[in-house]
Amino acid sequence: MLTKVFGSAVHGISATTITVEVTVVQGIKFFLVGLPDNAVKESQQRIESALLHNGFRMPGKKIVINMAPADIRKEGSAYDLPIAIGILAASSQISEQMLSKILIMGELSLDGGIMPIRGSLPMAVQAKLEGFEGLIIPEQNAREACIVEGINVYPANSLVEVTRFLSGETQIQPIKSDTPDVSSKVADFSEVDFSDVKGQENIKRAMEIAAAGGHNLILIGPPGAGKTMLARRMPGILPPLSLDEALETTKIHSVAGKLGRITSILRQRPFRAPHHTISDLVLLKYIAYYC
Repeated sequence: MLTKVFGSAVHGISATTITVEVTVVQGIKFFLVGLPDNAVKESQQRIESALLHNGFRMPGKKIVINMAPADIRKEGSAYDLPIAIGILAASSQISEQMLSKILIMGELSLDGGIMPIRGSLPMAVQAKLEGFEGLIIPEQNAREACIVEGINVYPANSLVEVTRFLSGETQIQPIKSDTPDVSSKVADFSEVDFSDVKGQENIKRAMEIAAAGGHNLILIGPPGAGKTMLARRMPGILPPLSLDEALETTKIHSVAGKLGRITSILRQRPFRAPHHTISDLVLLKYIAYYC
């Protein structure tokens, strides 16, 4: 029997929908194709253990899993859950009725628990663009994905919870962006304040002009002069992020795994301070990854 489950691959701050095709036929062995990396290939052991610990069975037949499009490299352990669901559906252990409407991602622990992943916000954005009705992701990532309106975000804690939901036995209440206790909780990077700076009037004036006019700023001086201390307070005098800027910034932090469980969308400008001995090459990689 052939079953299709939909997942997502994150490249940069954008996502691409991945179709996980699973077929269970006569024969033996487990085949995983579609340009997976080592973390994806190791999913067989995690999935088999999770199935056995939750009352399911690993089919004693030939299992072929194709991750399409096959020319895009699949990285990470977030494909554990869609592969496991595909195996269960292909072996008729659960219903596949809802699989065409929902995108599924999550890492499985050996006991069937669902671990957090990276990049759930870009996944939610792409899922909405492609017309999916819902997104099943780990509970720890649900708050960052729920800011995308027009798609239901279902937080899941275990493999059993997901299988019962897909089979219609139980309901998982979706988290929506207009929920007060979600939308009101935003990341707070404002641990320092510009008013803490005593003296340094010329430098503060220069920073205020740069912040007001959107200019670049370079601070030069000996160690201990206060360059980092002043720069760390720069976001505190910058205007709030616009919605587009907030979404783009949140995407970057989502892919980098820097969002907490209670964080929905970043509304304050982040600050990064690489060490002054960093090489040019590493600095460029640092900027590309975090900024």
